[in-house]
Amino acid sequence: MAITIERQRGLIRESDEQFGLECPYCGVYAHMSPESVPEFDKIATARPKHVGLVYLCDACRAPVFLRFAVKEFRDNEIELYRNFIELERPKERFQYSYLPADTARLLREAFGCYAADLRLAFAVLCRKCIASAVQSESMSNPSAFEQLFHDASELAELRPDTRAMLQAALFGSEAEPELDADQAAILVEIVKDMFQQRFVRTAKLRRAIEMRRFFASAESDANVTPIAPLPPRANSSSSCSDGRRSQTAPNVRRRMARYCSR
Repeated sequence: MAITIERQRGLIRESDEQFGLECPYCGVYAHMSPESVPEFDKIATARPKHVGLVYLCDACRAPVFLRFAVKEFRDNEIELYRNFIELERPKERFQYSYLPADTARLLREAFGCYAADLRLAFAVLCRKCIASAVQSESMSNPSAFEQLFHDASELAELRPDTRAMLQAALFGSEAEPELDADQAAILVEIVKDMFQQRFVRTAKLRRAIEMRRFFASAESDANVTPIAPLPPRANSSSSCSDGRRSQTAPNVRRRMARYCSR
């Protein structure tokens, strides 16, 4: 699908397919409409290597800035490459509340550096995140993160050279780990998986087990057989007695609701 800027008609796409991506503001994958296109005469005179276009998100109506490389200059049109660079990337989503406070702050900054395409700062902050997690009270085994890294690398089937580069960036002693765009994109997913497995999954599993134990103990307390048998009741009040005997289940549900809201 060729993208051209014509002298008379402006921005033209050969295909009628809609152009969509994840909006960096609302986080919704939405259709993008061209909003601001530079004039053909100005581009033809300056002949830059890249051209910036502004699109409008159909979901939140926010401007999204994209940079395209120029492929060819012609008399009445300028052809652009299909690939583009997002000047503002969507924020990485993560459940920071499960992490220690210092580790969560560093991880937010690391993902912010990745969104700004600051790869060196991103790699350094990822290393600091792991060091902070190891020093936290909830991280008693220093080699646990290295094992998590190896497990994630095997699941992702990373190449040996890529795995060695990422391992050096996270656990090495180099002051400035250099990463290219592809390696940084892989690292952000590896780091998210490592912290997900170590903190988020662990906390959710423990909470689920505690809730199951609470439910089991509540059910066992509710099903205790009374010592003295209940006196017989008339048929007209049998429905009432059934309602009284069935009050244990609502009591259990109310106790569960109070426990989960803590």
